Amino acid sequence: MADEASRAAFMDIQARMIENSGKLKQVQNQLRNKEGEKKRAYLTLEELKQLPDDTNTYKSVGRTFILEPKPVLMNEQEQKLKDSETAISSLQTSKEYLEKHSKEVENNLRELLQQDPGLAHQIMSMSVM
Repeated sequence: MADEASRAAFMDIQARMIENSGKLKQVQNQLRNKEGEKKRAYLTLEELKQLPDDTNTYKSVGRTFILEPKPVLMNEQEQKLKDSETAISSLQTSKEYLEKHSKEVENNLRELLQQDPGLAHQIMSMSVM
């Protein structure tokens, strides 16, 4: 009976590890995307700053371009930069939480295997099949 309980606990821990690693990869991808958005907004802003104030600027909307005053585009890029920084901060917090949760799950697995050394042997024999 203890054998079944240990096996069920292992399956639960394994499922949590898989779920957590999937979430962690998703957050890392989102973080990478937001970093790219932030960099594009920053570079666009730097280019706009070099232009004279009376320069005609165009904003891409789908496949067309719309004439916009320079200050409007500057404000949009500044907002994108701020939004990206906020999202990056939030995603970084999520990433840290998921990494901490991963370590806790690993520790739970270690404790389970220390409590029931026969379980490790069973797991190894199952993975060979």
